[in-house]
Amino acid sequence: MIKMSKIGMSIISIISVISIRSVRSKFSIVCAGVILGFLSLSSFAAETMLINGAGTTFPYPLYAKWFSSYREVDKSVEFNYQSIGSGGGIRQFLAGTTDFGASDAPMKDDELAQSKVPILHIPATLGAVAVTFNLPGVKDSLNLTPEVLAKIFMGDIKKWDDEEILKLNPKVVIPKNQYIIVCYRSDGSGTTAVFTEYLEKVSPDWKKRIGSGKSVKWPAGLGGKGNEGVSSLVKQNPGSIGYIEMNYAFENKFPVFAIKNAKGEFVLPSVKSVTKAAEASLKVLPEDFRVSITEAAGSDVYPISAYTYLLIYQKMESHKGKKIVEFLKWAMGKGQTMATSLNYAPLPNQLVKRVLSKIDSIALEGSSDKKEGHKLN
Repeated sequence: MIKMSKIGMSIISIISVISIRSVRSKFSIVCAGVILGFLSLSSFAAETMLINGAGTTFPYPLYAKWFSSYREVDKSVEFNYQSIGSGGGIRQFLAGTTDFGASDAPMKDDELAQSKVPILHIPATLGAVAVTFNLPGVKDSLNLTPEVLAKIFMGDIKKWDDEEILKLNPKVVIPKNQYIIVCYRSDGSGTTAVFTEYLEKVSPDWKKRIGSGKSVKWPAGLGGKGNEGVSSLVKQNPGSIGYIEMNYAFENKFPVFAIKNAKGEFVLPSVKSVTKAAEASLKVLPEDFRVSITEAAGSDVYPISAYTYLLIYQKMESHKGKKIVEFLKWAMGKGQTMATSLNYAPLPNQLVKRVLSKIDSIALEGSSDKKEGHKLN
Protein backbone atom coordinates (compact mmCIF):
# COMPACT_ATOMS: atom_id res chain seq x y z
CA MET A 1 0.00 0.00 0.00
CA ILE A 2 1.11 3.56 -0.72
CA LYS A 3 1.79 5.59 2.42
CA MET A 4 0.13 9.00 2.29
CA SER A 5 2.13 12.08 3.26
CA LYS A 6 0.57 15.03 5.11
CA ILE A 7 0.22 16.82 1.78
CA GLY A 8 -1.51 13.77 0.33
CA MET A 9 -3.97 13.64 3.22
CA SER A 10 -4.67 17.36 2.80
CA ILE A 11 -5.48 16.84 -0.88
CA ILE A 12 -7.90 14.04 0.04
CA SER A 13 -9.61 16.41 2.50
CA ILE A 14 -9.96 19.07 -0.20
CA ILE A 15 -11.46 16.53 -2.59
CA SER A 16 -13.97 15.51 0.10
CA VAL A 17 -15.04 19.11 0.66
CA ILE A 18 -15.41 19.72 -3.06
CA SER A 19 -17.44 16.54 -3.46
CA ILE A 20 -19.77 17.35 -0.54
CA ARG A 21 -20.45 20.95 -1.60
CA SER A 22 -20.75 20.22 -5.29
CA VAL A 23 -21.94 16.67 -5.46
CA ARG A 24 -24.04 17.39 -8.55
CA SER A 25 -21.30 19.22 -10.39
CA LYS A 26 -19.63 17.25 -13.18
CA PHE A 27 -16.80 19.76 -13.08
CA SER A 28 -16.03 18.93 -9.45
CA ILE A 29 -15.95 15.23 -10.27
CA VAL A 30 -13.44 15.85 -13.07
CA CYS A 31 -11.31 18.01 -10.77
CA ALA A 32 -11.33 15.31 -8.13
CA GLY A 33 -10.23 12.73 -10.68
CA VAL A 34 -7.38 14.92 -11.92
CA ILE A 35 -6.18 15.57 -8.37
CA LEU A 36 -6.34 11.88 -7.50
CA GLY A 37 -4.36 11.04 -10.64
CA PHE A 38 -1.74 13.62 -9.77
CA LEU A 39 -1.57 12.26 -6.23
CA SER A 40 -1.10 8.74 -7.52
CA LEU A 41 1.75 9.76 -9.85
CA SER A 42 3.37 11.87 -7.13
CA SER A 43 3.22 9.00 -4.68
CA PHE A 44 4.78 6.63 -7.25
CA ALA A 45 7.60 9.11 -7.94
CA ALA A 46 8.21 9.57 -4.22
CA GLU A 47 8.39 5.81 -3.66
CA THR A 48 10.80 5.05 -6.56
CA MET A 49 14.49 5.95 -6.34
CA LEU A 50 16.16 6.57 -9.71
CA ILE A 51 19.85 5.63 -9.92
CA ASN A 52 21.60 6.98 -13.01
CA GLY A 53 24.60 5.43 -14.70
CA ALA A 54 26.37 5.63 -18.06
CA GLY A 55 29.27 4.08 -19.88
CA THR A 56 30.44 1.00 -21.74
CA THR A 57 28.37 -0.73 -24.40
CA PHE A 58 30.55 -3.86 -23.99
CA PRO A 59 28.43 -5.53 -21.23
CA TYR A 60 25.17 -3.74 -21.99
CA PRO A 61 23.09 -6.89 -22.68
CA LEU A 62 24.07 -8.25 -19.27
CA TYR A 63 23.59 -4.93 -17.47
CA ALA A 64 20.13 -4.55 -19.03
CA LYS A 65 19.25 -8.00 -17.70
CA TRP A 66 20.62 -7.14 -14.26
CA PHE A 67 18.74 -3.86 -13.93
CA SER A 68 15.48 -5.40 -15.12
CA SER A 69 15.80 -8.40 -12.80
CA TYR A 70 16.77 -6.27 -9.80
CA ARG A 71 13.47 -4.41 -10.03
CA GLU A 72 11.88 -7.64 -8.79
CA VAL A 73 14.31 -7.74 -5.88
CA ASP A 74 13.86 -4.11 -4.80
CA LYS A 75 10.85 -2.35 -6.32
CA SER A 76 11.86 0.93 -4.68
CA VAL A 77 14.85 1.27 -7.04
CA GLU A 78 15.01 1.86 -10.77
CA PHE A 79 18.30 1.96 -12.71
CA ASN A 80 18.62 4.28 -15.69
CA TYR A 81 21.71 3.20 -17.63
CA GLN A 82 22.88 4.97 -20.78
CA SER A 83 25.04 2.80 -23.06
CA ILE A 84 27.21 5.60 -24.49
CA GLY A 85 30.72 4.12 -24.41
CA SER A 86 33.39 4.01 -21.72
CA GLY A 87 34.85 7.41 -22.55
CA GLY A 88 31.51 9.18 -22.24
CA GLY A 89 30.67 7.23 -19.10
CA ILE A 90 33.88 8.30 -17.39
CA ARG A 91 33.35 11.94 -18.38
CA GLN A 92 29.79 12.02 -17.07
CA PHE A 93 30.78 10.28 -13.85
CA LEU A 94 33.61 12.74 -13.19
CA ALA A 95 31.25 15.63 -14.01
CA GLY A 96 28.86 14.40 -11.32
CA THR A 97 25.90 13.92 -13.66
CA THR A 98 25.60 10.17 -12.94
CA ASP A 99 25.59 8.09 -9.77
CA PHE A 100 27.98 5.48 -11.19
CA GLY A 101 30.06 4.94 -14.28
CA ALA A 102 31.06 1.90 -16.31
CA SER A 103 34.16 1.19 -18.35
CA ASP A 104 36.09 -1.68 -19.89
CA ALA A 105 39.33 0.27 -19.72
CA PRO A 106 40.41 1.04 -16.16
CA MET A 107 40.55 4.75 -15.40
CA LYS A 108 44.04 6.23 -15.58
CA ASP A 109 45.72 7.90 -12.61
CA ASP A 110 45.22 11.39 -14.04
CA GLU A 111 41.50 10.68 -14.48
CA LEU A 112 41.17 9.38 -10.92
CA ALA A 113 42.94 12.51 -9.65
CA GLN A 114 40.12 14.66 -11.03
CA SER A 115 37.69 13.28 -8.44
CA LYS A 116 37.54 14.71 -4.91
CA VAL A 117 36.32 11.34 -3.65
CA PRO A 118 38.26 8.08 -4.24
CA ILE A 119 36.80 5.93 -7.02
CA LEU A 120 36.62 2.14 -6.85
CA HIS A 121 36.83 -0.21 -9.82
CA ILE A 122 34.37 -3.03 -9.20
CA PRO A 123 34.87 -5.92 -11.67
CA ALA A 124 31.41 -6.83 -12.95
CA THR A 125 32.01 -9.56 -15.52
CA LEU A 126 34.42 -10.65 -18.25
CA GLY A 127 34.10 -10.61 -21.99
CA ALA A 128 36.09 -10.83 -25.18
CA VAL A 129 36.72 -8.47 -28.06
CA ALA A 130 35.86 -10.62 -31.06
CA VAL A 131 37.26 -9.81 -34.48
CA THR A 132 34.47 -10.44 -36.96
CA PHE A 133 34.15 -10.18 -40.73
CA ASN A 134 31.75 -10.16 -43.67
CA LEU A 135 33.37 -12.06 -46.51
CA PRO A 136 31.14 -13.29 -49.38
CA GLY A 137 31.08 -17.08 -49.50
CA VAL A 138 32.91 -17.55 -46.17
CA LYS A 139 30.68 -18.49 -43.25
CA ASP A 140 33.11 -20.31 -40.95
CA SER A 141 35.85 -18.90 -38.75
CA LEU A 142 39.29 -17.99 -40.09
CA ASN A 143 42.72 -17.94 -38.44
CA LEU A 144 44.77 -14.81 -37.82
CA THR A 145 48.07 -14.15 -36.10
CA PRO A 146 48.50 -10.96 -34.06
CA GLU A 147 50.98 -9.63 -36.61
CA VAL A 148 48.60 -10.04 -39.55
CA LEU A 149 45.71 -8.61 -37.54
CA ALA A 150 47.76 -5.48 -36.80
CA LYS A 151 48.74 -5.10 -40.46
CA ILE A 152 45.09 -5.27 -41.54
CA PHE A 153 43.99 -2.53 -39.14
CA MET A 154 47.03 -0.39 -40.02
CA GLY A 155 46.01 -0.62 -43.67
CA ASP A 156 49.18 -2.47 -44.71
CA ILE A 157 47.20 -5.50 -45.89
CA LYS A 158 44.48 -4.24 -48.20
CA LYS A 159 42.95 -7.35 -49.81
CA TRP A 160 41.51 -10.56 -48.42
CA ASP A 161 43.54 -12.73 -50.78
CA ASP A 162 46.82 -11.36 -49.45
CA GLU A 163 49.44 -14.10 -49.21
CA GLU A 164 49.76 -13.75 -45.42
CA ILE A 165 46.03 -14.41 -44.91
CA LEU A 166 45.98 -17.29 -47.41
CA LYS A 167 48.89 -19.03 -45.65
CA LEU A 168 46.93 -19.08 -42.39
CA ASN A 169 43.80 -20.45 -44.07
CA PRO A 170 44.92 -22.88 -46.80
CA LYS A 171 41.66 -24.85 -46.91
CA VAL A 172 39.35 -21.83 -47.25
CA VAL A 173 38.27 -20.44 -50.63
CA ILE A 174 38.79 -16.71 -50.19
CA PRO A 175 37.41 -14.31 -52.85
CA LYS A 176 40.02 -12.78 -55.14
CA ASN A 177 40.61 -9.03 -55.28
CA GLN A 178 38.12 -8.37 -52.46
CA TYR A 179 39.22 -5.20 -50.69
CA ILE A 180 39.22 -5.11 -46.90
CA ILE A 181 37.01 -2.47 -45.24
CA VAL A 182 38.16 -1.77 -41.69
CA CYS A 183 35.34 -0.89 -39.25
CA TYR A 184 36.19 0.74 -35.93
CA ARG A 185 34.62 2.63 -33.03
CA SER A 186 34.14 6.34 -33.66
CA ASP A 187 33.34 7.12 -30.01
CA GLY A 188 35.58 6.96 -26.94
CA SER A 189 35.46 3.28 -26.21
CA GLY A 190 36.72 0.77 -23.67
CA THR A 191 36.40 -1.88 -26.37
CA THR A 192 38.83 0.16 -28.49
CA ALA A 193 41.13 0.55 -25.49
CA VAL A 194 41.24 -3.22 -24.95
CA PHE A 195 41.73 -3.97 -28.65
CA THR A 196 44.45 -1.38 -29.26
CA GLU A 197 46.23 -2.22 -26.01
CA TYR A 198 46.42 -5.83 -27.22
CA LEU A 199 47.78 -4.78 -30.63
CA GLU A 200 50.33 -2.56 -28.91
CA LYS A 201 51.57 -5.57 -26.94
CA VAL A 202 51.95 -7.85 -29.95
CA SER A 203 53.07 -5.45 -32.69
CA PRO A 204 56.02 -3.03 -32.37
CA ASP A 205 54.86 -1.28 -35.54
CA TRP A 206 51.40 -0.71 -34.07
CA LYS A 207 52.91 0.66 -30.87
CA LYS A 208 55.08 3.07 -32.84
CA ARG A 209 52.50 4.21 -35.39
CA ILE A 210 49.09 4.01 -33.70
CA GLY A 211 49.36 3.40 -29.97
CA SER A 212 46.48 2.58 -27.64
CA GLY A 213 43.59 4.28 -25.91
CA LYS A 214 39.84 4.75 -25.87
CA SER A 215 40.25 6.71 -29.11
CA VAL A 216 43.08 6.45 -31.65
CA LYS A 217 43.76 7.88 -35.09
CA TRP A 218 42.77 5.12 -37.49
CA PRO A 219 44.67 5.11 -40.82
CA ALA A 220 41.56 4.19 -42.82
CA GLY A 221 38.12 2.66 -42.64
CA LEU A 222 34.59 3.37 -41.38
CA GLY A 223 33.66 4.47 -37.88
CA GLY A 224 30.53 3.39 -35.99
CA LYS A 225 29.18 4.44 -32.61
CA GLY A 226 29.07 1.71 -30.00
CA ASN A 227 29.32 -2.03 -30.48
CA GLU A 228 25.93 -1.72 -32.15
CA GLY A 229 27.27 0.74 -34.72
CA VAL A 230 30.29 -1.37 -35.66
CA SER A 231 28.07 -4.47 -35.90
CA SER A 232 25.81 -2.64 -38.36
CA LEU A 233 28.77 -1.52 -40.49
CA VAL A 234 30.13 -5.06 -40.72
CA LYS A 235 26.70 -6.41 -41.63
CA GLN A 236 26.13 -3.83 -44.35
CA ASN A 237 29.55 -3.92 -46.05
CA PRO A 238 30.87 -7.02 -47.86
CA GLY A 239 34.62 -7.33 -47.35
CA SER A 240 34.48 -5.66 -43.93
CA ILE A 241 36.30 -6.54 -40.72
CA GLY A 242 35.58 -5.09 -37.27
CA TYR A 243 36.11 -5.59 -33.56
CA ILE A 244 33.08 -5.96 -31.28
CA GLU A 245 32.19 -7.53 -27.96
CA MET A 246 31.77 -11.30 -28.28
CA ASN A 247 28.05 -11.29 -27.45
CA TYR A 248 27.28 -8.90 -30.33
CA ALA A 249 29.08 -11.22 -32.76
CA PHE A 250 27.17 -14.27 -31.57
CA GLU A 251 23.79 -12.53 -31.48
CA ASN A 252 24.28 -11.35 -35.07
CA LYS A 253 25.58 -14.80 -36.09
CA PHE A 254 28.77 -13.23 -37.44
CA PRO A 255 31.79 -15.44 -38.15
CA VAL A 256 34.81 -14.62 -35.99
CA PHE A 257 38.56 -15.14 -36.16
CA ALA A 258 40.50 -17.63 -34.10
CA ILE A 259 43.45 -15.55 -32.86
CA LYS A 260 46.85 -17.05 -32.17
CA ASN A 261 47.56 -16.73 -28.43
CA ALA A 262 50.80 -16.42 -26.48
CA LYS A 263 51.20 -20.21 -26.42
CA GLY A 264 50.87 -20.47 -30.20
CA GLU A 265 47.31 -21.83 -30.26
CA PHE A 266 44.55 -20.48 -32.51
CA VAL A 267 41.67 -19.87 -30.09
CA LEU A 268 38.11 -18.66 -30.71
CA PRO A 269 36.38 -16.26 -28.31
CA SER A 270 34.11 -18.13 -25.89
CA VAL A 271 33.05 -18.05 -22.26
CA LYS A 272 35.50 -20.88 -21.58
CA SER A 273 38.51 -19.23 -23.27
CA VAL A 274 37.77 -15.90 -21.54
CA THR A 275 37.52 -17.68 -18.17
CA LYS A 276 40.95 -19.20 -18.82
CA ALA A 277 42.34 -15.70 -19.31
CA ALA A 278 40.75 -14.55 -16.04
CA GLU A 279 42.16 -17.49 -14.11
CA ALA A 280 45.61 -16.71 -15.47
CA SER A 281 45.31 -13.13 -14.15
CA LEU A 282 44.39 -13.92 -10.55
CA LYS A 283 47.98 -14.20 -9.34
CA VAL A 284 48.87 -10.74 -10.64
CA LEU A 285 45.58 -8.94 -9.95
CA PRO A 286 46.35 -5.74 -7.99
CA GLU A 287 44.44 -4.53 -4.96
CA ASP A 288 42.49 -1.95 -6.99
CA PHE A 289 41.61 -4.55 -9.71
CA ARG A 290 42.91 -2.32 -12.53
CA VAL A 291 44.55 -4.84 -14.80
CA SER A 292 44.92 -5.89 -18.42
CA ILE A 293 44.45 -9.57 -19.24
CA THR A 294 45.12 -9.34 -22.97
CA GLU A 295 47.73 -11.77 -24.29
CA ALA A 296 47.48 -13.74 -21.03
CA ALA A 297 49.68 -16.79 -20.60
CA GLY A 298 48.29 -20.30 -20.57
CA SER A 299 46.64 -22.90 -22.74
CA ASP A 300 43.22 -22.37 -24.39
CA VAL A 301 43.32 -18.65 -23.54
CA TYR A 302 41.60 -16.20 -25.88
CA PRO A 303 44.13 -13.35 -26.13
CA ILE A 304 41.76 -10.36 -26.37
CA SER A 305 39.84 -10.84 -23.12
CA ALA A 306 38.99 -8.18 -20.56
CA TYR A 307 37.34 -7.35 -17.28
CA THR A 308 34.66 -4.68 -17.38
CA TYR A 309 34.13 -2.41 -14.39
CA LEU A 310 31.49 -0.49 -12.51
CA LEU A 311 32.93 2.81 -11.25
CA ILE A 312 31.75 3.58 -7.73
CA TYR A 313 32.57 6.32 -5.24
CA GLN A 314 34.34 4.95 -2.17
CA LYS A 315 32.36 7.39 -0.01
CA MET A 316 28.69 8.17 -0.69
CA GLU A 317 25.77 9.71 1.10
CA SER A 318 23.64 6.97 2.57
CA HIS A 319 20.41 7.91 0.72
CA LYS A 320 21.41 6.27 -2.56
CA GLY A 321 24.69 4.80 -1.47
CA LYS A 322 23.02 2.07 0.59
CA LYS A 323 20.91 1.02 -2.41
CA ILE A 324 23.94 0.94 -4.71
CA VAL A 325 25.87 -1.23 -2.24
CA GLU A 326 22.94 -3.64 -1.95
CA PHE A 327 22.77 -3.92 -5.75
CA LEU A 328 26.52 -4.55 -6.05
CA LYS A 329 26.32 -7.41 -3.56
CA TRP A 330 23.39 -8.89 -5.50
CA ALA A 331 25.43 -8.58 -8.73
CA MET A 332 28.26 -10.58 -7.15
CA GLY A 333 25.80 -13.37 -6.33
CA LYS A 334 22.67 -13.89 -8.38
CA GLY A 335 23.89 -11.50 -11.06
CA GLN A 336 26.90 -13.68 -11.87
CA THR A 337 24.65 -16.63 -12.67
CA MET A 338 23.12 -14.65 -15.56
CA ALA A 339 26.41 -14.04 -17.37
CA THR A 340 27.02 -17.29 -19.24
CA SER A 341 23.69 -17.36 -21.08
CA LEU A 342 24.53 -13.93 -22.54
CA ASN A 343 28.07 -14.95 -23.55
CA TYR A 344 29.88 -13.26 -20.69
CA ALA A 345 32.16 -15.05 -18.25
CA PRO A 346 31.23 -14.89 -14.55
CA LEU A 347 33.95 -13.73 -12.18
CA PRO A 348 36.03 -16.54 -10.65
CA ASN A 349 34.84 -17.42 -7.12
CA GLN A 350 38.21 -16.46 -5.69
CA LEU A 351 37.84 -12.97 -7.14
CA VAL A 352 34.20 -12.56 -6.01
CA LYS A 353 35.36 -12.83 -2.39
CA ARG A 354 37.87 -10.05 -2.91
CA VAL A 355 35.30 -7.86 -4.68
CA LEU A 356 32.76 -8.31 -1.86
CA SER A 357 35.43 -7.23 0.61
CA LYS A 358 36.04 -4.12 -1.50
CA ILE A 359 32.30 -3.38 -1.59
CA ASP A 360 32.22 -3.64 2.21
CA SER A 361 34.87 -0.89 2.34
CA ILE A 362 32.45 1.65 0.83
CA ALA A 363 31.72 4.30 3.46
CA LEU A 364 28.24 5.77 3.69
CA GLU A 365 27.60 9.21 5.16
CA GLY A 366 26.41 8.74 8.71
CA SER A 367 28.50 5.58 9.24
CA SER A 368 31.55 5.36 11.47
CA ASP A 369 33.50 7.23 8.81
CA LYS A 370 32.78 10.87 9.64
CA LYS A 371 33.99 12.27 6.35
CA GLU A 372 31.21 13.42 4.07
CA GLY A 373 30.52 11.12 1.14
CA HIS A 374 29.82 12.11 -2.44
CA LYS A 375 26.33 13.55 -2.83
CA LEU A 376 24.65 11.54 -5.54
CA ASN A 377 22.01 12.93 -7.89
